Amino acid sequence: MGPTASGKTQMSINLAKTNNGEIISADSRLVYKGFDIAAAKPTIEERQGIKHHLIDVVEPEFDYSVANFLDDARIAIDEIIQRGKTPIVVGGTGLYFRVLLEDFDLPRVAPDYELRAELEAVESVKLHEMLKELDPIGAEKIHFNNKVKIIRAIEVSKASNAPHSQVACKKELEYDVEWIGLNPSDRAVLYKRINDRVEVMVKMGLVEETKSLLEKHGRINNFVNTIGYQEILEYLDGKISLDEAILNIQQNSRRYAKRQLTWFRRNKLINWQ
Repeated sequence: MGPTASGKTQMSINLAKTNNGEIISADSRLVYKGFDIAAAKPTIEERQGIKHHLIDVVEPEFDYSVANFLDDARIAIDEIIQRGKTPIVVGGTGLYFRVLLEDFDLPRVAPDYELRAELEAVESVKLHEMLKELDPIGAEKIHFNNKVKIIRAIEVSKASNAPHSQVACKKELEYDVEWIGLNPSDRAVLYKRINDRVEVMVKMGLVEETKSLLEKHGRINNFVNTIGYQEILEYLDGKISLDEAILNIQQNSRRYAKRQLTWFRRNKLINWQ
């Protein structure tokens, strides 16, 4: 695991080659078909013949939940082990690692789309106040600007008639895991990699990919809330220039990398490299 642009893809390929492994993607955007350039999805050539799981699983209209990932990843792990190979989980979505490989027990509460639509219209700060009433302890652990997590916590609390923090209990560990984290010791090195990667994405056709996805799917949530697409959409709408869009993608990607590192550093078992 590690932040965006830390070199996870190449290292995972090397690990798979030397350990008779197959790769399970733990990335919340790689599951979506067509989310290629912005999500930095490894190409067929980059995969170098190594079998990858949980990439291009569903269309972007489908809300692929953490529960979907947990179920699919468990199946993939079992199948890989049955073939006598080593499962290698690779990605940057911290919650995916937590529910699959750590001791976090995922609340099995189905999405309430009517409630979500109602809550989406409410400002984040007010939502956070609502969550405080339902789950004071859980609210302290969620930033007031993280609307997605706040809405899910409210949804679980209401459906369970209990605070989300109580419903999300601990479980016994299911797997023996060797944790490897990638993070350049110099933050400036990581940020330069991120900036360079964004420029490469644009050269690879990020604008054209965004146009194609917009034409095919419209402004669905999973599309407009993905870093890379949301900024290019502003450019296509004439709100900002392409140069401004590139700078915004770089800045938002750096901020995302910082949030990823904050999440991963909670796990004291990770061997950082």
